[in-house]
Amino acid sequence: MKQVPTLDIRRYDTERGRFVAEMGAAYREFGFCCITGHGIEAASIERAYAVFRQFFALPDAVKRKYHVVGGGGARGYTPFKVETAKDSQYPDLKEFWHIGREIPRDSKYVGVMPPNLWPSEVAGFREHGYALYQALDQLGTRVLRALALHIGLPERWFDDKVDQGNSILRPIHYPPIETDDVPNVRAGAHEDINFITLLVGASAEGLEVLDRDGRWIPITTAGDAIVVNIGDMLQRLSNHVYPSTTHRVVNPRNANARKPRYSVPFFLHPNPDFLIDVLPACVSAGNPSRYPRPISAHDYLLERLREIRLI
Repeated sequence: MKQVPTLDIRRYDTERGRFVAEMGAAYREFGFCCITGHGIEAASIERAYAVFRQFFALPDAVKRKYHVVGGGGARGYTPFKVETAKDSQYPDLKEFWHIGREIPRDSKYVGVMPPNLWPSEVAGFREHGYALYQALDQLGTRVLRALALHIGLPERWFDDKVDQGNSILRPIHYPPIETDDVPNVRAGAHEDINFITLLVGASAEGLEVLDRDGRWIPITTAGDAIVVNIGDMLQRLSNHVYPSTTHRVVNPRNANARKPRYSVPFFLHPNPDFLIDVLPACVSAGNPSRYPRPISAHDYLLERLREIRLI
């Protein structure tokens, strides 16, 4: 069976040409790649996981204090079985929290990027949660530099397009599944909305990627590997040179179904006013432009949030 490649990002500094070629090939084929050698300390990740687990263990009434009705889940808590994959009949078996970018409250983006909420019941939630946000934000920028080079853009082309991006860190709790006959799955088949997603915590079984032949490929990681995949915004910008691949989180078919599962994806978004317009370098006779009309990153986000029933 095919496997999603694992690449050491330290090679970007030691053998850039080969690394960029291999990463580009991985994303063209799978829309996914696993990244090692990123330098984010395991202890930092574990501290973040510890405070996230503490939050999800709180009573439901306490957690719901941080649910912003009408906020589309942009910040704070989203309760169990709310988000529903596009075209799915059943909501996902998960609850989650959203941490967004901390921006000055006189920023031009305050209207679309609300302030964060922080649960007072969990010591260190803000400190450890936002530290992980910043680390993944920095790693995402490094990945985008390699992706830019692969399609003939300047190395830092993306830098000022994402430096104020409406990016989200999403700690997720999938509670134990009590019976085997539930029609819902932990996360229905979907594609991500954003530029790229960096997933910390794919060591537990369940994550699967749909390959070009229509087969589901399981992904589990070991060591420091972080799963990084293409989202729909980058697929559109690159005219599908970088495909946004369908993926899901299935229910375990063993005793692990009775255990909770946690994961923490970081959804890296462009700045809200960035115009997603097909890159000329990604248009050719064999790949004509699929999107003649550009759209802002914020408007595209709103369209997709409606589709998954968060707004």
